[in-house]
Amino acid sequence: MAIAGSILILGLALLSCVADGALGRHIGLSHRRGLIDGGGAGVTVFDVTQHGAKADDHTDNAEAFIQTWRAACDSGVPAKLVIPVGTFLTGPVVFQGPCKSTEPIVFEVQGKVKATSDLSEYSSGQWILFEIINGLTLSGGGAFDGQGGAVWKYNDCHQNKQCQPLPSSIKLSKVHNSDIHGISSFDSKYFHMHVTDCSNIWVHDVNLTAPANSPNTDGIHISNSDGVNVTSSQIGTGDDCISIGQGSTNVLISQVFCGPGHGISVGSLGKYNNEEDVNGILVTNCTLHNTTNGLRIKTYAASQPSQALNITFKDITMDSVKNPIIIDQKYGSRQSEPSRVKISNVHYQNIKGTSTSDVAVSFLCSSLVPCEAVELVDIDLAYIGLKNMTLSGSCLNAKVTSGGTQNPACS
Repeated sequence: MAIAGSILILGLALLSCVADGALGRHIGLSHRRGLIDGGGAGVTVFDVTQHGAKADDHTDNAEAFIQTWRAACDSGVPAKLVIPVGTFLTGPVVFQGPCKSTEPIVFEVQGKVKATSDLSEYSSGQWILFEIINGLTLSGGGAFDGQGGAVWKYNDCHQNKQCQPLPSSIKLSKVHNSDIHGISSFDSKYFHMHVTDCSNIWVHDVNLTAPANSPNTDGIHISNSDGVNVTSSQIGTGDDCISIGQGSTNVLISQVFCGPGHGISVGSLGKYNNEEDVNGILVTNCTLHNTTNGLRIKTYAASQPSQALNITFKDITMDSVKNPIIIDQKYGSRQSEPSRVKISNVHYQNIKGTSTSDVAVSFLCSSLVPCEAVELVDIDLAYIGLKNMTLSGSCLNAKVTSGGTQNPACS
């Protein structure tokens, strides 16, 4: 049935996990295995169908999800909320903690959760929201269908700076110690996943997909969060596979296959006042295929001061990528006032593959705060574009050091 009024609130406190170690965060293997499995003989299962949910692809199941959640969250025992096999339609919902149990809770999606397509139901910026939770495992092998194809035509953000963004599929806000794995998200209305104000988040073995021409369907957008790890996943969208926004620290991206999409980006930065710095980003052992950008740092011109520093891109394969290595500090505008986002200590190491653009390395840094301590080591890219061109690199307002193979060299 239709659910009127404000977005429904569900609380959820879920299974503890912690980010892995490339940035100095380690946990015992046996402990982490228990988190991923959500195991333990004492776990009580709460099935949404026992609280009125119907897998008929027609009934709005938000109220049944609420009832199931309240039973699990208030039980005071280790709990697992289960959405079984089938297609469960729901409008926007919020899973909110904290809960009574001191143990984490598992949210297991075995079937398909399908979004309603009436935008009038979405009064905030997300479809599924997890917030104020310490300990979350989201798993189960199921899928989230955002039904973006029905509403992408209403996204006019490319021409209207005052646009109202469409709702993201899954948002984590103020979530700590979380493991998300073994799920799929497809055809999100906006971002597939948005992680903000969180810490110790582990996302792995997920599949996020949307058509290459779908607007603003970023795979994972990270902001104001510490210790977010994204590994062993496949992401193909109409925008950035992963975008790392303001206030992100100690982020690891590893073994991600990206494509189609706009690549893996730090930014965009500098759009808003009082943005927090980005610090400690490692992108390693990833493959980008047929993307419109590769490894990108992007900041707005005429921005407020902030920093992006200690960023490493290492052991990356480019397969038919346009703009494989790019810093763009005039993103979204070519106005004359320079960006005031300071970019420093950026390392590109062992970047190999093919470029569809003849300028494979492009640094357009700020004239006011030039890029500093940028390192290029073992860059080996080949041009496969249609034009009879020679591969080149362009480095403007950037202090660059280089070593090993330089193809192309930065000039």
